[in-house]
Amino acid sequence: MNIKTKRVVTVLNEKGLGAIQASEYYSKTASIKSIEAVVYDVLGNEIKKIKRKDFRDQSAVSGSTLFSDDRIIYLNYTPIQYPFTVIFESELETSNTAFIPQWYPVADYFVSIEKSILNVSYPPDLGFKKMESNFYNFKIKKTIDTPSQLSYTAANIPAQKEEDYSPSFNSIFPKVMMGLELFHLENVDGTAKTWEAFGKWYSDKILTGTTELPEETKAKMKALVGDEKDPIKKAKLIYDYVQKKSRYVNISIGIGGWKPMLAGDVDRLGYGDCKALTNYTKALLNAVDVPSYNTILYGNPRKKDIEKDFVSMQGNHMILSIPNGDNYVWLECTSQDTPFGYQGTFTDDRNVLIMKPSGGEIVHTKIYEDKGNTQVSKGNYTIAENGDFSGKISIVSEGSQYNRKADVENMQPTDKELHYKEYWDNINNLKLEKITFTNDKEKIRFTENAGINAINYGSISANKMMFVLNAYNQFSGNIKRIRNRINPLEIQRGFVDTDEIEVKLPVGFNIEFLPAGFELDSKFGAYKTEIVKKDASNLIYKRTLFIKKGIYSNKEYDEYRLFIEQISRNDNAKIILTKNQ
Repeated sequence: MNIKTKRVVTVLNEKGLGAIQASEYYSKTASIKSIEAVVYDVLGNEIKKIKRKDFRDQSAVSGSTLFSDDRIIYLNYTPIQYPFTVIFESELETSNTAFIPQWYPVADYFVSIEKSILNVSYPPDLGFKKMESNFYNFKIKKTIDTPSQLSYTAANIPAQKEEDYSPSFNSIFPKVMMGLELFHLENVDGTAKTWEAFGKWYSDKILTGTTELPEETKAKMKALVGDEKDPIKKAKLIYDYVQKKSRYVNISIGIGGWKPMLAGDVDRLGYGDCKALTNYTKALLNAVDVPSYNTILYGNPRKKDIEKDFVSMQGNHMILSIPNGDNYVWLECTSQDTPFGYQGTFTDDRNVLIMKPSGGEIVHTKIYEDKGNTQVSKGNYTIAENGDFSGKISIVSEGSQYNRKADVENMQPTDKELHYKEYWDNINNLKLEKITFTNDKEKIRFTENAGINAINYGSISANKMMFVLNAYNQFSGNIKRIRNRINPLEIQRGFVDTDEIEVKLPVGFNIEFLPAGFELDSKFGAYKTEIVKKDASNLIYKRTLFIKKGIYSNKEYDEYRLFIEQISRNDNAKIILTKNQ
């Protein structure tokens, strides 16, 4: 495959520097045949010509990557004036045809497209295929479509603003996916005519021979599960073993980007990437007669599906699926902390590709329903005569809210303190007392217990004191006003928060004003507060907030903004006390 790129980009200010995109990746199987850039000033005068030797060249990966032969060469240009124009040209040659670049005529927000052209030439016998998405409302023409050529032109597309709560870029802007039914990947010929055929190829050509283990390890696994017959209970024991024994590192060398390293090597070394650790767990389960399947998906808190109507090499992550009746138990094998069978927000609610020996199969992962994503807070606080605050709170999180909270336990002390000061940023002068955690991985329930103090929470003026009743869980969903919104509104995940807080008022004060209870029902969810007066100095503050996931039209955005504003306003409701004379 030969890829020629030419980009002409005019940068108006420093925020547009990222739109230049003058870079190429290369490796042992992908070589850069040519690369250069020329910079022009606002009048079209040449400022600088940049040859290959003047580009930066470095490893394409960092962080937890153990080793990789992927590298990137990129333009590192510091402008001397704005606006300026860059003409970037490159040519790349690769023996891999499993991944044909997708065409995004609109590549980013805040970039206007004067013209974008895609030209593709291919032999007719390789089964070239394409899938167009999101072409509506964009000026795109298909100019050639023959058995050996394809061409598109997009013209005069104004810059698009990034709008809060929009669906993912990938799902609203135009793109063309391309692939081959007969492809080549690191000296291995592949087929992608159907998901069944693709999965069988992957199992036969990529995974075969990767799950062999030493006899000693197999015997150890059999001893570990003992007389247990239930496959899920056996899998739980094996998963715990993997979490304690191994750690995640990225490996991207040769076919290592797609083929797992040998299970025997993971067993010996104790590390691997997502493919290696998934495959290793599968090998250990094989040793105790528990079937499981490598599963490919897009791992990201922003949900993204494998395109089920376009058979091709897709995804960026691998997990393990274990059949359990009509369903599957999903294992995230890169984590040393994730509870058995818990997916969290990185792999939940999306189409994935299960690689069975008989072939590939598209399946949807677990959906965490809105009303199961709960946070239940119970606690109390006391306001002293000088307005100081002292209280205790217990917060129990489940469903997708568990995912949001469980990492707090492993934070460094300074990061932990910062986390809670941001969480309770409505309490000035916050001082954290003892914080303890209970992480119930059986019930997948995370509990935080905290003691809190703060000076001057109650604002005193003359003989009056005023403070916000909802101290522990004010909803901070600040929704911007967006005039003439274009994109739909998406709430990716729903949840339910329930609070019950006992409030002890200061001695020597009477209630002058007590906020009324408030109730709100909407297509986006529901909200309710209730304030129960037990006696002259003791109140109970009750609150429930329910947000529904869903995709709503751009016209409904203002309704949602007003819904959240009403919640925020009532979360900030104040009580007024008068001091006894």
